[in-house]
Amino acid sequence: MAWFGGSRRWWAIGVGTAMVAALTEPLMPALMKPLLDRGFTQGQLALWMVPAFIILLFAVRGVAQFVSQYALARIANEGMQRLRRVLFDRLLVAELGLFSRQSASALSNTVVYEVQTGGVLLVQALLGVSRDGFTVIALLFYLLYLNWKLTLVVALLVPGTAWIMKVLSKRLYRLTRLGQEATDELAYVVEENVLAHRMVRLHGAQAGQSERFERLSHSLNRLAVKSTIASAAMTPLTQLFAAVALSIVVMIALWQSGEQGLTVGGFVAYITAMLMLIAPIRRLADMANPITRGLAALERGLGLIDDTASETEGAFEIARANGHIELRNVRVAYREDAAPALDGLTLTVRPGEVVALVGPSGSGKTTLVNLLPRFVLPTSGQVLLDGQDVAGWKLSSLRAQFALVSQDVVMLNDTLAANVALGQAIDRERVQRCVEAANLAAHVAGLPQGIDTVLGHNATQLSGGQRQRLAIARALYRDAPVLLLDEATSALDTESERLVQEALQRLMQGRTTLIVAHRLTTIQHADRIVVMDHGHIVEQGSHAQLMAADGLYARLQTHTPMPASEPQAEPVDT
Repeated sequence: MAWFGGSRRWWAIGVGTAMVAALTEPLMPALMKPLLDRGFTQGQLALWMVPAFIILLFAVRGVAQFVSQYALARIANEGMQRLRRVLFDRLLVAELGLFSRQSASALSNTVVYEVQTGGVLLVQALLGVSRDGFTVIALLFYLLYLNWKLTLVVALLVPGTAWIMKVLSKRLYRLTRLGQEATDELAYVVEENVLAHRMVRLHGAQAGQSERFERLSHSLNRLAVKSTIASAAMTPLTQLFAAVALSIVVMIALWQSGEQGLTVGGFVAYITAMLMLIAPIRRLADMANPITRGLAALERGLGLIDDTASETEGAFEIARANGHIELRNVRVAYREDAAPALDGLTLTVRPGEVVALVGPSGSGKTTLVNLLPRFVLPTSGQVLLDGQDVAGWKLSSLRAQFALVSQDVVMLNDTLAANVALGQAIDRERVQRCVEAANLAAHVAGLPQGIDTVLGHNATQLSGGQRQRLAIARALYRDAPVLLLDEATSALDTESERLVQEALQRLMQGRTTLIVAHRLTTIQHADRIVVMDHGHIVEQGSHAQLMAADGLYARLQTHTPMPASEPQAEPVDT
């Protein structure tokens, strides 16, 4: 609850006014005794006194309840804002293994919805507990004042009620956690089918996916029903205990009225206070449900903070590296029971050199590239940039040395200018120059707001080739000394590939460049071609040298895939 600490002033106001509202509760039954004993029978009360007292009482109670609810709602909203910000910031620096262990839908559900649900439920429960708790205390003191013997009889029933609430709360907590996990699984099915909608439709897999969704939905529904049963059972059981207590009190009170001369006003005042006590006790019993659900929801968010380690980094930093890359006996194993992605690999790339990495799928090319900005950590060996192990670099400084253009272009739902200048201040003239250098100026000129056009989800207004060129414009804007090209020209038609290649030639000038490519026609003019297989370097040299060697590169050359047609942009709702 530290995240909902808020200011002490608002806590004091919220709890204080809740106490004031609670203290007004016993005043209504307290009015019954003089009203019945003296007002009706003896006529000792002025006509205006009772209405004035009732109006004043409800006015004070209403103002106190309003202020209390406002104060605690403000604490809840500010607390949720702080916690969401901390969770999101933790995602931005979390060790990368988190994103392979948890789906995007589960993480977004935790950060956005679980925190919202947990915070609202807990603070609302706190408001109810403070208001009803103080009300119960105030009424109990009044009952003790009226008749302490009867009140002690009522108190004997409290342990039984507490035990039932404890048992049902434990079951409700367990069912809530299972429900959260089932919700994550259901959300993941939706996420998968949204991302793979074309493949699902192409293969006619809708029926199977619908059955999968229905199966998980049915499981979630069963858990929801069990949770409802556990929650709903608290109220009738609490009311049953209250009814038993009330029956015993009425019986003893009737006996006392005959034996000890209990007045009608005193009896009515006691019964009224007793009846008023039932409602807040029932609400307190009902609080077990939102408290349990709120704690379970917040626990996931707090667990993400406590159990997720941040990326490790060193202290070395430099404004701009020379671009000298060295890998020394590097081994990368994603799983102990599988063959390593890289196995004792050693490679040196000189500043300004263009090195192409080729080889069959699964040979370790992308893993090698991901080692440099520390998206992958070596199991053993060293990865050095300008002679400094990348593990000793400050991450922000290390990653500032790299620009990446990959096959899977990722764009944010923001303006074109913001996507080009991602992570840096937007210089409009510089954005325009980068767009022109990426052979994208003609298309940008035709957009409704030019570089201020919002691109939508992953730039769906652009074709595949245009997205690739926009990624090149982003890399140009970044102006990093090392360029990483991971299948940057795949799945493009001939014309789009020509435009992208022209833009890439401008981008590579004066930069150390590593190119991962399956289309070997795109890397024949590289300074050096490194051929990889099963995590090892098996050949390296120029195109002519490797063709003359008649090894793996020459065999791959004969199986170079033909250019594919350019994918069309998806329609955008307007």
